[in-house]
Amino acid sequence: FSKLGEDPLVTTISFNNYTTSLMLQQIMEKPLEKKAGRNYGPPGTKKLIYFIDDMNMPAVDTYGTVQPHTLIRQHLDYQHWYDRQKLTLKEIHNVQYVACMNPTAGSFTIDTRLQRHFTVFSVSFPGQDALKTIYSSILQGHLAGASFQQQVVRSQERLVVAALALHAKVATTFLPTAIKFHYIFNLRDLSNIFQGILFTTPECLKTPLDLVRVWLHETCRVYGDKMIENKDMETFANMKADVVKTSFEDMDQEALKAEPLIYCHFASGIGEPKYLAVSSWESLKKILEEALESYNEINAMMNLVLFEDAMQHICRINRILESPRGNALLVGVGGSGKQSLTRLAAFVSSLEVFQIELKKGYSVGDLKTDLAGLYMKAGVKNIGTVFLLTDGQIADEKFLVLVNDLLASGEISDLFPDDEVQNIVGSVRNEVKGMGIQDTKENCWAFFIERVRRQLKVVLCFSPVGTTLRVRSRKFPAIVNCTNIDWFHKWPEEALVSVSRRFLSENELLNAELSKSISRFMAFVHGSVNEMSAAYLTNERRYNYTTPKSFLELISLYQNLLSKKYGELMGNMERLEGGLEKLKSTAAQVDDLKEKLKAQEVELKQKNEDADALIKRVAVEQEKVGKEKAFADEEEKKVAKINDEVSKKQRDCETDLAKAEPALKAAETALNTLNKNNLTELKSFSKPPGAVVNVVAAVMVLMSPPAKIPKDRSWNSGKVMMSKVDQFLEALIKFDKENISDPNLKAIRPYLEDPEFEPDLIRSKSAAAAGLCAWAINIVRFYEVFCDVEPKRNTLKAANAELAAAQEKLSKIKARIKELDDNLAELTREFETATAAKLKCQQEAETTARTISLANRLVGGLVSEKVRWGESVQSFKKDEKTLAGDLLLTASYLSYVGCFTRLYREELLNGKWIPFLKTLDPPILVTEGLDVLGLLTDSAKIARWNNENLPNDRMSIENATILTNAERWPLMIDPQLQGVKWIKTREGDALKVVRLGTKGYLDAIEQAVSNGVCLLLENIEESVDAVLDPLLGRNTIKKGKFIKIGDKEVEYHPKFRLILQTKLANPHYKPEMQAQTTLINFTVTRDGLEDQLLAEVVATERPDLEKTKAELTRQQNEFKITLKDLEDSLLSRLSAAGGNFLGDTALVENLETTKRTASEIEEKVKEATITEKKINEARENYRPAAARASLLYFILNDLIKINPLYQFSLKAFSVVFHNAIDKAEKSEDLKQRVSNLIDSITYMVFVYTSRGLFERDKLIFTSQVTFLVLSMGKQIEPSELDFLLRFPATPNVTSPVDFLSHQCWGGIKSLSNLEAFKNFDKDIEGSAKRWKKFVDSECPEKEKFPGEWKNKTSLQRLCMMRALRPDRMTYAVTLFVDEKLGTKYVEKRTIPFEVSYQETSPSTPVFFVLSPGVDPLKDVESLGKKLGFTMDSRNFHNVSLGQGQEDVAERALDVAAKDGHWVILQNIHLVAKWLARLDKKLEQYSEGSNKAYRVYMSAEPAGSREGHIIPQGILECAIKITNEPPTGMRANLHKALDNFTQDTLEMCSRENEFKSLLFSLVYFHAVVIERRKFGPQGWNRSYPFNTGDLTISVNVLYNYLEANPKVPWTDLRYLFGEIMYGGHITDDWDRRLCRTYLEEYMKPEQLDGELQYAPGFSCPPNSDYLGYHTYIDERLPPESPYLYGLHPNAEIGFLTTLSENLFRTVLEMQPRDSSSGGGSGTSREEKVKGILDEILEKLPEEFNMVELSAKAEEKTPYILVALQECERMNMLTRELRRSLKELDLGLKGELTITADMENLQNALYLDSVPESWTKRAYPSLNGLAAWYADLLLRIKDLETWVGDFNMPSCIWLAGFFNPQSFLTAIMQSMARKNEWPLDKMCLQCDVTKKNREDFTSPPREGAYVHGLFMEGARWDTQTGLIQESRLKELTPPMPVIFIRAIPVDKQETKNIYECPVYKTRQRGLTFVWTFNLKTKEKAAKWAIAGVCLLLSY
Repeated sequence: FSKLGEDPLVTTISFNNYTTSLMLQQIMEKPLEKKAGRNYGPPGTKKLIYFIDDMNMPAVDTYGTVQPHTLIRQHLDYQHWYDRQKLTLKEIHNVQYVACMNPTAGSFTIDTRLQRHFTVFSVSFPGQDALKTIYSSILQGHLAGASFQQQVVRSQERLVVAALALHAKVATTFLPTAIKFHYIFNLRDLSNIFQGILFTTPECLKTPLDLVRVWLHETCRVYGDKMIENKDMETFANMKADVVKTSFEDMDQEALKAEPLIYCHFASGIGEPKYLAVSSWESLKKILEEALESYNEINAMMNLVLFEDAMQHICRINRILESPRGNALLVGVGGSGKQSLTRLAAFVSSLEVFQIELKKGYSVGDLKTDLAGLYMKAGVKNIGTVFLLTDGQIADEKFLVLVNDLLASGEISDLFPDDEVQNIVGSVRNEVKGMGIQDTKENCWAFFIERVRRQLKVVLCFSPVGTTLRVRSRKFPAIVNCTNIDWFHKWPEEALVSVSRRFLSENELLNAELSKSISRFMAFVHGSVNEMSAAYLTNERRYNYTTPKSFLELISLYQNLLSKKYGELMGNMERLEGGLEKLKSTAAQVDDLKEKLKAQEVELKQKNEDADALIKRVAVEQEKVGKEKAFADEEEKKVAKINDEVSKKQRDCETDLAKAEPALKAAETALNTLNKNNLTELKSFSKPPGAVVNVVAAVMVLMSPPAKIPKDRSWNSGKVMMSKVDQFLEALIKFDKENISDPNLKAIRPYLEDPEFEPDLIRSKSAAAAGLCAWAINIVRFYEVFCDVEPKRNTLKAANAELAAAQEKLSKIKARIKELDDNLAELTREFETATAAKLKCQQEAETTARTISLANRLVGGLVSEKVRWGESVQSFKKDEKTLAGDLLLTASYLSYVGCFTRLYREELLNGKWIPFLKTLDPPILVTEGLDVLGLLTDSAKIARWNNENLPNDRMSIENATILTNAERWPLMIDPQLQGVKWIKTREGDALKVVRLGTKGYLDAIEQAVSNGVCLLLENIEESVDAVLDPLLGRNTIKKGKFIKIGDKEVEYHPKFRLILQTKLANPHYKPEMQAQTTLINFTVTRDGLEDQLLAEVVATERPDLEKTKAELTRQQNEFKITLKDLEDSLLSRLSAAGGNFLGDTALVENLETTKRTASEIEEKVKEATITEKKINEARENYRPAAARASLLYFILNDLIKINPLYQFSLKAFSVVFHNAIDKAEKSEDLKQRVSNLIDSITYMVFVYTSRGLFERDKLIFTSQVTFLVLSMGKQIEPSELDFLLRFPATPNVTSPVDFLSHQCWGGIKSLSNLEAFKNFDKDIEGSAKRWKKFVDSECPEKEKFPGEWKNKTSLQRLCMMRALRPDRMTYAVTLFVDEKLGTKYVEKRTIPFEVSYQETSPSTPVFFVLSPGVDPLKDVESLGKKLGFTMDSRNFHNVSLGQGQEDVAERALDVAAKDGHWVILQNIHLVAKWLARLDKKLEQYSEGSNKAYRVYMSAEPAGSREGHIIPQGILECAIKITNEPPTGMRANLHKALDNFTQDTLEMCSRENEFKSLLFSLVYFHAVVIERRKFGPQGWNRSYPFNTGDLTISVNVLYNYLEANPKVPWTDLRYLFGEIMYGGHITDDWDRRLCRTYLEEYMKPEQLDGELQYAPGFSCPPNSDYLGYHTYIDERLPPESPYLYGLHPNAEIGFLTTLSENLFRTVLEMQPRDSSSGGGSGTSREEKVKGILDEILEKLPEEFNMVELSAKAEEKTPYILVALQECERMNMLTRELRRSLKELDLGLKGELTITADMENLQNALYLDSVPESWTKRAYPSLNGLAAWYADLLLRIKDLETWVGDFNMPSCIWLAGFFNPQSFLTAIMQSMARKNEWPLDKMCLQCDVTKKNREDFTSPPREGAYVHGLFMEGARWDTQTGLIQESRLKELTPPMPVIFIRAIPVDKQETKNIYECPVYKTRQRGLTFVWTFNLKTKEKAAKWAIAGVCLLLSY
């Protein structure tokens, strides 16, 4: 570095699997700045070093390129790279690279063109001395630095030696494998151990023993915590013990081993971190419990069980968190407590915990934002934080790119924008200065990153299930390298026992002894379920997991059930005992009551007399009051009359007064206009106008007293009057308007009469004067009216006085009456009191009498109850003893069996648990014959469920019980939707149904959670959105009041319930999911379905019966419920009744009602039982039909095993079932009717199903139906069926007869062991001739078996046929089905689409499975036209799906559903992502849409099961129709003819020629299509010939015939063969075949009827359309290869494969036996290692090309071929050796197992040739063993040749990689020898009559070649010609062929067949050459027969 001048800059780049060249370029450009022009470099004159870590990690692409390497290489080669946006050059200067890599991981090779730029140093593991020096120095420094005891310091050297010895042992013993991928032990681990020791203080290490113990503890942490198996842990413990013994033998070994061996930072308490030993488990538990308590006070509640294992993990995690840069990888299945323990450990270390909050659409960008926040918190604010990440939160694998960078270097590219980086640098600058470091940007950034790495701890919680973790560690090495691993193990049995015991010990209901047994039983249950899950997976391929969390849930459930049920039991006992107690006391009370009654009767008599005396007195008083009241009434009338008169007078007065009112108002208004100002103004007039003076004078007159009316009324006098304005105004206001004296009136009159005395006139002169004028006028006017009224007022006054006198008189009279009334009331009150006393006394007497009668009734009525209750109490006491045991079984059942099917549930309970329970000591008492559900349900509850649509079978009832009692949320596996139907009925409108992924689903869930309703998550997939994790795990916060969903806190309602449901038939839920939910398998069972279908058959056939039955069931259910309610009510009343309960009439009446109801019910139950018996007898008659239907449904259900397209819903099946019942033939005879039903159901289901099956699977389906129907009827022997399906041939036997192969003979030997086939083998040997004739016949399945064997049953004949002629089995099974089920099950006619349309509806779409060359949608269009659905009418939408068409399709569906249109959705497989949406749309519109709405979909089937993407929902509800081309010549001919009509035949004027040629075309079309089934022998490649080719050809034929006078044979053949059909053909040999067929089928002879298409089938005479169909039916020979011009051998191969596939598939579909399959011998790794070693051992060395090249002096064409072949062989063997050695190192643990290694390992295990080998090898169809043997032969052959380069006497042509090169060499050498032009030469092939052994030397020219085989014919050595094959001789070998080169013009062309030569039977691309072979027959025959030569088969 010093040579580089000033400090160079360093940029660290960590590579991972996802690193691309773009990512690398962005990181590399970051520290660069632009210089002049296009130059870039580091700032200033500095140098920059790119330090690349994990150089070999990026993915290698298909072509072997590593993107980032290519960029670095380009830069190193040319000093530049390109700007990615502008595509301009960037020249990069002053930078260098330092790279490092782990050669045992990643891709193991670095491109040599890159490697040459680097100086390579191999950094090996340091030697022992170096290590000793390093670690001694470290430890010495630590111990010397603090004041440690001298003896401790002295012992450090021994410790280092021991540590190194142990490390060496660990590293060599524990090697990594594919599963133990993390067993990599290197210096990191050693350093980790010493890092742990450096935590110690003198307080911790007082003696050398302490030092050794600390070291032992650290080794456990660093090595032990990685171990994944108990075996490894034990090995490690022994290893440790050995090292300690040898290194520290002087120390006390017992003290060293003392437990607990745990050191942690909080051993002395939390707060002061000191690394000390934990003194005891108790003290540790106390500290952690306190910590947990403190944690729960401020955080979300965690209910942790701190057992030993958990405490150890907390200490381990805490140790990691306290370490510098301590990051942890916690590995364990979900529910192990990884997250909770981390939270507590972080709390102990005062670290905050951060977890990302997954919300919808959370992406890498969001994670970056979150990480940036964490960096700021840790790096700038210096807050210690734990970043906790679980695999559930990794929504995208690219998240791990960031995590990998964070762990590896702390640097994450592009985490902060540049301005943010500046801010960060600014934030830490002062701290950097404070540490005495120069505050450059680089130093500040380095300080920031360093602090982040110190303060930010990453804890990864991953699951070991599956390969995910292994693959991730391969792609992101930092996950394993830069973390400390803590592996959470499956709890051992001791842990399970101790955990459960700890919990149970706190339970007061269990004694210590009993809880010991219970905990042992619980641990056993957990283990047994694990075993059963393994068997379940093997047999049913279903996954079920248990986790520690499920075990804790079991304990919790058990405790809850126990306390609840114990409470209920005690309650019931108390109620009954209370009832009994009360019955006892009743009898004693009756006598007391009789005495009481006597006393009451005496008292009653006295009371009656007193009441009578009072009645008399009341009568006298009443009379008095009556008289007084009459007098008062008279007086009252008088007063009323006076009152009326007074009122009238008063009204008159008021009316008159009202008239005066306006004048008064006007006067007041006038006054209001006056004020001080205007009066003062008026007063100030010196000479006012006369009118004003008059006004003032008039006012003076009015105002003056009557006697002193002034004479002087001048202005001055007026002024004097107004002198004091205020007083004057006051006088005016208070003027006595009602008393104006006459003189005043008289005096004012003249003024008033003056016309100018008008306010309006005067206002102009003075406003005040006008006001006074108006006042005067109005006051006078008022007075005049008032004078009229006054007399009337006086009269009124007098009348009022009279009224008052009358009223006073009346009130006195009333007072008297009141006095009398009061007296009367007093008397009446006395009377009433007396009467009440009398009544009370009477009631008491009656009550007593009634109580006596009630008591008698009660005692009498409860006589039976007394006995029953007494018995119940005894029974309860007995139950109390067995309660703990009964509930233990119940809780175990509830917790664990939900996922299993019936068989496994019973096996667990009766086969494992109960037997184990009986072995326990002390024993756990259990009720004999316990029904595990009995404690949680009763008949009334079950009755209620059945009424709510729950099926009535045992499995469904168990499921419902588990669902209603489970502690975890139930998750229903419910493919037939029976569970969900029940839930929806049960919960009704209160249920909230949500589907994940639909719009606004999270809001709906949040609402449900906060409102406390029941929420159903419907149709979930195998994983649930991670956002919902807290909800599934019920991780509430704020003391259980809230829960987090995404980034929201939602209030958590205590009544909230969640139910999950999936339609998937066999989902694989990860352990994490199963830990949070209770899986319940609601899949319908055979019996359950049979009962349901029986009800439906009877409901249709005998609705009366089913109605009565349903009514009875409902009634019975209600009876049970009623009785239960009555009993409960009675007991609760009894217990609630107080001391004097004899008075409770309701109680007694309730009792009597109960008794009455009970006896009524008993009667009805008796009646019902009789009726039910009759009904059941009648119903049972129909059971066979229901049983058959149930069987068929389960066969349908199994079809998915063949192809994932075959999915059928129970709903759809139900529709078919009902249609079948309706269409079944009627019959009066019940037995006949049931038989008709069975037939109809079977056939309708067959039609419905087979319509959607591929042709190849139809026979599988029908044979499975036949076998199971016969098995169900006990009509076949299981052992025989087993033989037929498995065909367990005896291995390594030799056939004694020539007509049977060794394999067949092995089958015969095995069959002879069965009783029915004794001596079968001997008979064949003895009568070989008879059997040979039978075996060699063309259709042996139709022949009779020789001798007595013909009398065997059909199945037995099948077994024999399977051994004798496996190739004919498909035909034989077809005949078997025909015989057993009927001919209609084997006919092959397609169902017209119109018929299928009848079954469609808005909820039943049609799903067409596309096949090449068939367009099913034409049928839809033509039917649409008929029914009026066309594009023109705009009610027919045809959407061809592809990119961007999804919206178009959705709009079409929306419109169609609303308006009743048809929608065609073509090729839905092209829009995989949209299919889920389509599924939801179809479901949404399946209800409530227009009745005419229909949907038709089409899709291609997936190439493999993995590629299948069509959702289950679409497949289940749709009618599936496969439109495959029909199979068989007959069906194909009919299908081809069906494209035409009578009109077509008549359209041409030259009818005879047209019809004849058209039929030839039809036959030709059928042949070319059906020939495909013969594989490569049929066509080299598969072509999509279709009906379009045929119809266009017919049109061309018509046009040509019309246009030409003669038939243009050549033109027509050319058009058809080269264009119409030939247009598809890409292979020349196939083109020749097509041409040849047309030459054979189209020639002039056919017009005379002399043409034969096939033996026995000549061209038909002129006929009509139907006539041709009939001709085909009558004249066409049975199906055989002859119809296609092939030899019968052609079908042997494909028929054998077909029948093997048929039996293998049917076998897979058989009900599986759980007990089958023993333990496997060797492990997979051992087997692979064996094969690998064997291959490597036999693999010869490579050819030394340099040496060989030098040895071959003359490079002749032959020698060049040999050298080329050697080179190619070297490439292949080099790859073999490299890959195998790599895998070997991987298996030994020296390399990390990569994906390529895994693929190689799988291939070796499965005996297939690995892909990387086949790429470099020659074509071959062999398995690995045969392929390798062949390879060794090839190498040996080459070795012989290149040994001396002498041409071998006979060449093995198949032994070449490139046989063409050798054949060309023959021509080249001849051309050189004779100087002939190469392009004018060809090869002449002469077939000799000799074999290879007969040749000792090569020919002078050309070569002898051997090892060829002929397919399709044979070579006859005698005649030297091609001849017909012998039967069953598929590829006869050819004699040696002499090949030489000759000029083209000398080539023989007559009687020659140009025979293609191929490398393998696959033909096609393996073509080598054409050999001309002699033939007497026409060459066309062999061309049509597909004759060729093969180099290998």
